[in-house]
Amino acid sequence: MIMSMTGFGRAEMSVSTREIIVEIKSVNHRYFEFSCRTTRGYSFLEEKLKKYIGEHIGRGKVDMFVSITENDESAVEVELNRPLASGYISAMRALSNDFQIREDISVSTLSRFTDIFQIHRPPQDEEAVYNDVKIVTDEALRQFLSMRQAEGEKLKEDILGRADTILHIVSEIEERSPQTVKEYRERLYQKLSEVLSSSNIDEQRILTEAAVFADKVAVDEETVRLRSHFDQMKKFLESSGPVGRKLDFIVQEMNREANTIGSKVSDSILAHKVVDIKGEIEKIREQVQNIE
Repeated sequence: MIMSMTGFGRAEMSVSTREIIVEIKSVNHRYFEFSCRTTRGYSFLEEKLKKYIGEHIGRGKVDMFVSITENDESAVEVELNRPLASGYISAMRALSNDFQIREDISVSTLSRFTDIFQIHRPPQDEEAVYNDVKIVTDEALRQFLSMRQAEGEKLKEDILGRADTILHIVSEIEERSPQTVKEYRERLYQKLSEVLSSSNIDEQRILTEAAVFADKVAVDEETVRLRSHFDQMKKFLESSGPVGRKLDFIVQEMNREANTIGSKVSDSILAHKVVDIKGEIEKIREQVQNIE
């Protein structure tokens, strides 16, 4: 199943004695790149989560946010740094005396200096914390993958629609191409008739010239290869797992064939059709850049 590289998922739950919030979002990237922000003191989760998320995502730049609030008050001790608090009080009183400013020192004023408080937590059971976080992560990941899948389906529909448009134009080129040789032969006959002012034209010479021209402008091989690339692309779009890089390579080959066809055709009608093909291939290339 095709997956987009963009997605978002969020989950918030109470697990054990913790309030946990997990957010996962991703954007396009050539490889798998992971970054994680956690509540202070829980950085040990980052490597575990990177490994776990990496099992579900092949490509994309993934940003993850984990917030953990402990509800167990006994698990947290707040200690006052008395010497530091005393230093702040002395400095503020000196400020008041030196500059004749009204002294209004209060607890709320001192509480703004967060460094006078030291927070102590008992040693964490890292495995227990990870297991709790993983429960919430699974829900956020479910939403995240669901969004990537839905976006992937839209990309697939768009690409297949453009593929059908291109193949229709290819059929028109294949139908029109032999006609250009006939028209060239007629123009060549007319030109030689005017130059020689005679109707006794060497028919064999015209046929030879037309055959050489036909060989130069023949696009049969290119259209066959182009159709083959589209068949392969459709197979990849029906497969599971990351296929973005493979599709990107196929699109490059499609563009190569389109350029070759463009260099061979001299007919203005066909030239316009080749421009249309290249335009659609470019739009497919842009969509493929979003596929995992």
